[in-house]
This record gives sequence, structure tokens and C-alpha cells, in this order.
Amino acid sequence: MSDASKGLRLYNTLTRTKEGFVPIDPLDVRMYVCGPTVYDFAHIGNARPVIVFDVLFRLLRHLYGETHVTYVRNITDVDDKINARALRDFGGEIASGTLSLNEAIRRVTEKTADQFHRDVATLGCLEPTVEPRATEFVEPRADGKADMITLIKRLIERGHAYVAAGEVLFDTASMPDYGQLSKRNLDEQQAGARIAVDAHKKNPGDFVLWKLSSPEEPGWQSPWGRGRPGWHIECSAMSAAYLGEVFDIHGGGLDLIFPHHENEIAQSRCAHGTDVMANVWMHNGFLQVEGQKMSKSLGNFYSIQELLETETFGGRRWPGEVLRLAMLMTHYREPIDFSVRKLEEAENTLRKWKRASDLAPAAGSQVPAEVVEALSDDLATYAAFQQLTQLAGEATDFSGAGENGAAASLKASLAFLGFDVGAAKVDEAAIAETIARRLQFIAAKNWAEADRIRDELLAKGVQLKDGKDPVTGERVTTWEVKR
Repeated sequence: MSDASKGLRLYNTLTRTKEGFVPIDPLDVRMYVCGPTVYDFAHIGNARPVIVFDVLFRLLRHLYGETHVTYVRNITDVDDKINARALRDFGGEIASGTLSLNEAIRRVTEKTADQFHRDVATLGCLEPTVEPRATEFVEPRADGKADMITLIKRLIERGHAYVAAGEVLFDTASMPDYGQLSKRNLDEQQAGARIAVDAHKKNPGDFVLWKLSSPEEPGWQSPWGRGRPGWHIECSAMSAAYLGEVFDIHGGGLDLIFPHHENEIAQSRCAHGTDVMANVWMHNGFLQVEGQKMSKSLGNFYSIQELLETETFGGRRWPGEVLRLAMLMTHYREPIDFSVRKLEEAENTLRKWKRASDLAPAAGSQVPAEVVEALSDDLATYAAFQQLTQLAGEATDFSGAGENGAAASLKASLAFLGFDVGAAKVDEAAIAETIARRLQFIAAKNWAEADRIRDELLAKGVQLKDGKDPVTGERVTTWEVKR
């Protein structure tokens, strides 16, 4: 274990303080992060926690060793929204009997999960150590790992859950300190609740662990009838299956603090009889788009795929690592305004860094201690990036013989942070074809499309220079690779 690991400090939502991180077992540092519900393609807000906790995963591996960190990020593939999407997309086949609802659900979730994996790989994210699917942990398992039905049975046996109106509900009053994470007072919730809406509940704050399924809905056999799990119990089962009853870090977006993470804690602690579920709770801030809350009604709702592959945001496609840097330029706990201007700033910064890093022949240097120290202060990426900018300046000013140490350190830092530092791949035929297409737009005086193509090539590190053939006087365009 590196001595630098002693300097790692993380903000703990549970205590509302920044604390020195002390792993339960430094030979097996364990982290769980709530993953996507795969009823639709992941949007740009979903990308933020994936990127943030990828940086933490990389930092933990650097400090404790790659084989000494277990990172679990789940996939939720059983959900009422998924059922609705399956009925929407495959309603005709289901009605005709050519496709069962379960098969339709599988098609929906496979398609969206595969797209999610492609998206986050393009964003420079490592694969988690384990990626469990909720549907694999509903019933008791042959390998003996934790499952949802067994956890629910244990909660009933211990007096923390009850059956009412076809549902199994968690009894919040059975847990005296329920609400510690969100700092919500249970008595206040009860006083302000509309009890008549859920008359079968003992307390207005009680939440569903298991609900019955109609013949048209997916379901599993259980002691309480054919049904399906509530949302919160899924993560309690999957985290316990791979990380144990108590683990080091649990992460997710700020919107998950209540009710999801609060209820995860309640289920897990009461089922296992532990004082905590995870020692450190980390949450990234909200995301807005051009100063407004992202919503389909406002027309500012963008999937990761749209940003990467279409020209719907700012009139152009955006490279994955530009999206990654734009996300990390704001501290993870702060709200972020996702804008074209921020992406352009990230693109320009990344281009300067890469040009400087290219002055080193290969990435063989160590990541500078200053970069690690910055990230060890609650993932202070902005401070780490200041170090990268300083290294870029030193690398470009270097004029001596021998290896450019600043460039080598910069290249190592970029690779460590998830940015591609490999040699630029140039498809000369494709560039020539694109330039010819741009010249056609220029001839038609379609300056907007000509400028768009120029900017798109520049984003890929290809800089165009327009001029005239000295003999014929015709317009010609030359190009060169500039990071």
C-alpha cells in the first residue's frame, strides 16, 4: 500500500464532513455505485456519476494497487418503466403471442445496456470489477450470494417489515434512527403526509420491498405470491452479494440520497444487524443544460449517444474525452452547467495538453505526486488540472537535450485520468474526402456547413489551411495534424 493513501480525504454525506479515508481492508477496498436503469439510452446527467466514480476508481487503484480494489456498479433491469417501454416497443408482438413480455423486456434491456457500455467506454471509463444485473439476484442463488427474497424474509422475521394489501413493506418506525443520511425527521414526514393515499401502510414513510404482479407483468414466485421487488432492495442485495454486509464507499447522484440511499441503508442495516451499510457515502451534484433543468419538455434532453454521434448540441458531434473533461472541470459535488461554451473550453484545453504531451516519446513516466495529492483531496480535479496546465507550459518551453520530463509527466497524468494519449490515427483518404465535401459547400457558398466541417476536423486534431494554387489560382486546402 502506498504511503500516499494515508492522505486520501473524502467528503462523507452521512457525516457532512470531509474525512480521512481508512479502508476496512487495505488489500480489498470496496466501492458500490448505483448504475443505470436500462429502460432508455443513458442521458448526459447519467454520465456524470459514471465519470466521477471512474476517477475515484482509478485513484484507489493507484493508491492501493489494481488488484486490491473491488468496484461494483449494478444494472437495474427490472422496473415498471422497463415494463412500459417493452409494451410500447413490442406491444403488437406481445398481443399476438409471438413474443412474451419477459422476452420483450430482455430485448429492451439488452439493447439499452449494450448502448450504455459503448457510451461509457467512449467517455474513457474503465469497466467496473463486477456489474450485476438486478434480475439475477431476485431469487435464492445456487452460489449462496445475497438475494432479495432472502433479505425480505429476514426483515420480516426481525420485525422490520410486514405484509399488507398484497405488498411487503418496510416498517420505518422499527428503525429509531431512520433518516440519518438525508437528515429527514420521520415524525415530520408523518405529520405532513396524506395517509389516505396508502391506507394499508402503518406509517406514511413505509416503502415497498415486494409487490404482486398481474399476469401481464413480469414476476417471480415468492412466499408472498408471484411478484417483483421494489427498487431499493435491489441494491441492498447486490452490494451485499459482492462487497459484504459493510463496505467502504457507496456512491451515486445527489438525487439518490432520498429515498433510494436512505432506504438502502434501512434495509441493509436492519437485515444484517449492523451500525452502517457503508462507511463513506459520496454524491455528485446536479446537472443543468445551458442554465436550465434538463427535460424533454424544454427540448434540452440529450442522450450520451446523441452528443457523441449526432449534431443536436451546438450543431456538431463531441468527442467522448471532451465530454469527460467538461464534466471534470467542475468539482464533483458542485452543480454543473453543461453548455456548448464549456465543451469548447474543454476541447481547447485538451488540445493544448495533448500537443504538449506529444513532445514525450511514450507514456513511461510516473504520475506526479502533485496530481495525486490534488485528487486525494476529495477528488479536486480542478487543482489536478492546474498541475496539468503547468506541466504543459513547461513541456512546450523545454529546449534542452534529452527527454522532456514535463511532457512525459503530462502524458502519464492524462493516461491516469482516462484520456487517450496514444499516437493520433490519421485516415488520409477519409480526410481528403471530407475536404472535398467542404470545398463543394464553399463553392455553393454554404459557409455554415463549411465551417462545421472545419471545426469537426479540428476537434479530431486536423487543422485546415485554405489557400490558392499559385499556378491555376484555384482554391486548395492543405492540412496537418495538430493535437
